[in-house]
Amino acid sequence: MILYENLQKLNQEFIPKFESKLADFWKKGWYILGGNVSDFENDFAKYNHSRYCLGVANGLDALFLGLKVFDFPEKSEVIVPSNTYIATILSIINAGLTPILVEPNIDDYLINVSLIEEKITEKTVAIMPVHLYGKICNMSRITELASKYDLKIIEDCAQAHGATKENTKAGAFGDIGAFSFYPTKNLGAFGDGGAITTNSEELYLKLKALRNYGSEKKYYNKYIGINSRLDEIQAIFLKIKLDKLNKINLHKSKLASIYNENINNPHIIKPVNSNLEENVYHIYPIRTKYRSELKEYLLSHNIQSEIHYPLAPHQQEGYKNILLGNYPLSEEIHATVLSLPISYANTTTEIEYVCDVINNFKK
Repeated sequence: MILYENLQKLNQEFIPKFESKLADFWKKGWYILGGNVSDFENDFAKYNHSRYCLGVANGLDALFLGLKVFDFPEKSEVIVPSNTYIATILSIINAGLTPILVEPNIDDYLINVSLIEEKITEKTVAIMPVHLYGKICNMSRITELASKYDLKIIEDCAQAHGATKENTKAGAFGDIGAFSFYPTKNLGAFGDGGAITTNSEELYLKLKALRNYGSEKKYYNKYIGINSRLDEIQAIFLKIKLDKLNKINLHKSKLASIYNENINNPHIIKPVNSNLEENVYHIYPIRTKYRSELKEYLLSHNIQSEIHYPLAPHQQEGYKNILLGNYPLSEEIHATVLSLPISYANTTTEIEYVCDVINNFKK
């Protein structure tokens, strides 16, 4: 069976070094916001071309705090793509703000920047671009719009670790970069984890307090904060894995190139071909109106696939009365997209086999 993801195999090469670091961890006995977290924060900030990095509990908290730090007026509007994962929308709602959905491009699934300006009102305070599936949005245009209308930019980089465009890493274009280290991400932890990057010392210091009960000094709470701190053990593993992130991304890009060059089934729409500079291929999404049939066909040939994601945010039951409007492109993408195996644990031979199976799929 070609698994969609095999975390045991994926992380196998990192375990010996991780286990050797644990002895020192047990010896020190410092389990919360210790040296391992700060070491990883420093390394990730440097890798990401940012001045500062703060580890938090998960990617949702990174987005939420990235909004909360600005103290936007309640019900202020934040522009966000209509086809993102629900966490992006949830962070806006949890921060007491209003998500304003913008349709994506049908070819690359990223927010359509030509539609953003018409959604800007006097209530708009920020744009939250999502570098979905590992590909960077049109940040030059988004930056121009943010400057023109005095808006903040909070980048959702949960799927774009290490992606680079115009010599800038994902997360370093805007005011805030928010990352998830969920185990299946290109830079994945053993469990939940996240990080915030910024080039602003003022935002960094405030975020540092907000993630720790709003406290700059123990037992003294300057802000109304939350408890969201990256775990020391996760930081140990992430620091080890960060050294191999470029290798991981390169491997996934190589697998994507095999798909790009070899899939030729007329029922399949491949993603826009991008080089590693712009796309680290967290996910390789194809589209087909025969998604259910293809998924079953692949499984019958011992190939697992996944659907990212079956419903658009505005179609989710819990959001029906919040996310109003019609978003046909988003609905089309969510109804037809299928994610193929593209793991660091997959081999080129496996991906070549997947291509052969897909090419033999008939309707």
